[in-house]
Amino acid sequence: MPAAKPLQLILARQLASLVAMPILLIDADGTLVFYNEPAEALLNRRFDETGEIQADDLVELIEVADEDRRPLPPDERPTRVARLERRAVSRTVWTRSRGGEWKHLHVTAIPLVGEGATLFGVMHLLWEA
Repeated sequence: MPAAKPLQLILARQLASLVAMPILLIDADGTLVFYNEPAEALLNRRFDETGEIQADDLVELIEVADEDRRPLPPDERPTRVARLERRAVSRTVWTRSRGGEWKHLHVTAIPLVGEGATLFGVMHLLWEA
């Protein structure tokens, strides 16, 4: 049984479910804990079917390349940088999920930080370039 999520992450999920752009929510450990309906098209699967996706599995599930289509190492992916360095990151990348087509996307990863500098996770927003 999954551990209870912090209220801040629950509220971020509620917000993401109301927004008409693709949003991924990653917890402080790097696990993808939610993605909204617009993001389902990018991942080629529904959240109800996958549930949470561990960080290691997520790196395998989604390929990310820079503007020149060179693979982006996991340590340079916006979500990981935002989570580990606790700073917002925005860049344009190429992505594709297993079985999907390459998509040219702008991504912004925003750390969710609360009182006492507690990191709750990262909100990852995407839109087509």
